[in-house]
Amino acid sequence: MSKSRILVVDDEPNILKMISLGLKSFGYEVDGYGEAELALKQIDKDIFGNTSYDCAFIDLMMHPMNGITLMKELHRRMPDLVVIIITAHGTIETAVEALKDGAYDYLQKPFDISELESLLKRIGRKHSVRVKISEEEAIITRNEQLLGILNVLNRIAKSELPVIIEGETGTGKELLADFIHKSSDRSAGPLIKLNCAAISEELFESELFGHVKGSFTGAVQDRPGKVEAANGGTLFLDEVGEMPHSQQAKLLRFLQNREYQRIGENATRTSDVRIVSATNRNLEEAIDKGEFREDLFYRLSGFRVNIPPLRHRPEDILPIAGRLLESLAENGKPSHLSPQAEEALLKYSWRGNVRELENVIVRAAILSGEGKEIRINSLPEYISSPEKRKAGVVSSFGELRSLEEVERDHIAYILEKTSSLEEASRILGIDTATLWRKRKKYGLG
Repeated sequence: MSKSRILVVDDEPNILKMISLGLKSFGYEVDGYGEAELALKQIDKDIFGNTSYDCAFIDLMMHPMNGITLMKELHRRMPDLVVIIITAHGTIETAVEALKDGAYDYLQKPFDISELESLLKRIGRKHSVRVKISEEEAIITRNEQLLGILNVLNRIAKSELPVIIEGETGTGKELLADFIHKSSDRSAGPLIKLNCAAISEELFESELFGHVKGSFTGAVQDRPGKVEAANGGTLFLDEVGEMPHSQQAKLLRFLQNREYQRIGENATRTSDVRIVSATNRNLEEAIDKGEFREDLFYRLSGFRVNIPPLRHRPEDILPIAGRLLESLAENGKPSHLSPQAEEALLKYSWRGNVRELENVIVRAAILSGEGKEIRINSLPEYISSPEKRKAGVVSSFGELRSLEEVERDHIAYILEKTSSLEEASRILGIDTATLWRKRKKYGLG
């Protein structure tokens, strides 16, 4: 931090003393108060307005003025003040609300001096790192709900709070994870991604924590894991609900103390990472079924956000398609949609969300050749002629359809009628990893 004056307000004398002494031992100038009203009174006594702080540690549950009210009053006087909310177990939801209202982060009781020091280092980075998302990387939306989500996430990103992004397959959860990372103080560090559904149970620990040469058959050299690669940055756990149950405890242990061991190695390593997760499953239902650990869920879900599906934000369909067509036009592909094609896209329900829309546009652009627009006959028949689409497999002796088109529609139908990836894979007679790859291929997930 460029300056060194810190305000501490807590009505618990022992906490106030511990924080004040700890901060002074780090070389900071500290003003401590046991009442919110007294702190404001002393600040307002300075008629010349010279009283200024770089950071404030504020207890959440104070009376009669609570921490959130005090924070708002302080921000009226010092708009750039960095505020840390101090909270006890059981008031995390209120602390998250404080983040929405402008707090930088929260500190949960009980804590030790090392946590205080680590937090101050992150605050120091906050003043030297500024992130700007380019237009090419921006999330395209006109939807008020999604715009509100992005506004909140822009604030949450500045904290170290773990985030779970929930939503149907293909809604853009990975893009939102990119947004969080680039809006955070860790943006200069790496963003490492791990798809939990694409790794077998046997290889999951190695993929996450790494291994040393000879630790198992096929381990021909030392290999770092995703946790190590993400040090100083963000680890994105995609499809976290598909993580093997046997491996969840190992991730939980790492989240508790940021310590881990490579497979076959006795040395303990540490990694400073921020966790962002994504899932298309209802994790609370998975907990009830014994498929996901409750304690891991609470570790991961410091803040939860649910992306609305594309069918609930139809105002985004044509802008997303238009942005994609702009990029395809550079390679001689059509630059816009015909009015009939636009109408067909708007009427379709988009079970596969944004990913399905992107796949449809790319396919249609290829079929349209060098023309200036995509016409309705270049769209898949299940979009251009929905009246012909039957429940299940769309096929008849009067239609000439490729095997891929039939497979795509059948998988879409099964996914629509089932509640989980495992149930769908059992009905289809394929393993979950194969189904996951086919969903990706057809833009269904």
